[in-house]
Amino acid sequence: MIRKKKVTIEIPHRLTGFFEIVDMINGQRIQNPELIGSRGAGLSLSAMGRTTIALQRESGLDESVCTIFINGVQLDERAETTSYIFNYLKPQINPPLKVQIRHNFELPVGCGYGASGSGALGAVYGLNKALKLELSSFECGRIAHIAEVINKTGLGTICGLLGSGLCVLKEGGYPCVYEKIPVPPNLKVICTTFGDIHTKSVLSDRELNLKIKQIGADVLQKFIKNPHIGTFLKYSIEFTEKTEILDILNLNTTKELINELNSQKIIGASMNQLGRSVFAVCKQKQVAKIVKIFKTYQSDNNIHILQIYENGALLSA
Repeated sequence: MIRKKKVTIEIPHRLTGFFEIVDMINGQRIQNPELIGSRGAGLSLSAMGRTTIALQRESGLDESVCTIFINGVQLDERAETTSYIFNYLKPQINPPLKVQIRHNFELPVGCGYGASGSGALGAVYGLNKALKLELSSFECGRIAHIAEVINKTGLGTICGLLGSGLCVLKEGGYPCVYEKIPVPPNLKVICTTFGDIHTKSVLSDRELNLKIKQIGADVLQKFIKNPHIGTFLKYSIEFTEKTEILDILNLNTTKELINELNSQKIIGASMNQLGRSVFAVCKQKQVAKIVKIFKTYQSDNNIHILQIYENGALLSA
């Protein structure tokens, strides 16, 4: 096989406004991770996750080995989703190689910006390209989705990223069933974070899991009947309020900022699912006023002014 020594893949960050967990069929838990996922809606963002794959031949290796870094910190198998992807593809690496995977994210990790999904797609697309595995884009997406589900780092982020822009997932699992919703040009997404939420622990909370399923299904059906950026924010807010997730997780500062932002005449503001983060969507002329509100809660370097990313998920360099 002819291999490139270094490949960099860019995948956008993404936030989810509301979702319904899909892990049961006819009262029975789904066993196939490919069929587990979520329905819901979210936005792809102009901030990027960059994944760099570096390959090195070394004599004496009995099998391929991999080191994994996230924002400069070596995590290896603790980067569970990426480690899973490497091990999934490892049997196809011949002869054995030393593989290094470096993820660098523009937005905080574990804070509801889809970093794990961005990294998963970056890893599988990058390994596919660097190793000349000739996997189809469909197969790359499938592997990334399974890795997220098995490691409980995400449910629908992969399909949302593949859809891009404002995208509604109409069915859970893979293959993706989604619809891309047009948005007006020149909208801004302003966001900040107050810390991370361990997605795995939230998805494993039985009571909250049930609330998310029931309320997520309700707001999704309302949104599908009248899908646009305004109703996306409306039902994101309704989902956050009715699940009581801010109160359950004691996210008082997050709640205060959302309420203050929604007192303004903007398209709307809500909580990233799942993250201790707030996003607001507004017109360009409103940015200065909205940023001023964010600054009463956060330092300048923790406030991000972004756009909705409308292009496809994959950019390679």
